[in-house]
Amino acid sequence: MSYRGTIIEESLENKDILKEVLISKTRVEKVVDKHRTPWIKQWTLYTVEISEDHADSIAEKISKALDREHAWYVDFKNKTHHYIIFHDKVFFIDRRKKEQYDEAKCYGISLGIPEYQVDFSPDIKE
Repeated sequence: MSYRGTIIEESLENKDILKEVLISKTRVEKVVDKHRTPWIKQWTLYTVEISEDHADSIAEKISKALDREHAWYVDFKNKTHHYIIFHDKVFFIDRRKKEQYDEAKCYGISLGIPEYQVDFSPDIKE
């Protein structure tokens, strides 16, 4: 069962990881004040699919590739598990465990990520 998620190109110091995932959709959006990322004017969002066989290694590579200067995260999930990835920190979450989501959310907020952006949930909907 593959994982799906979104990677923001501008969140990456090393963009080579984009060559290792299947990109199914690309969109560019204007950054607004609410996003709280004034160092960029727009971002490029890639909807990605990652095979279950490669999910652990891709998550680790993403954690090393994320911008160290600004707080970002990448996440991808399937029906049972959810990877939430920060620079040098990977949470592998059982989607039925709210307390695991709470830990990842608190970690993201501690980095300065706005609370509305770390709205992780054990909701099983894709």
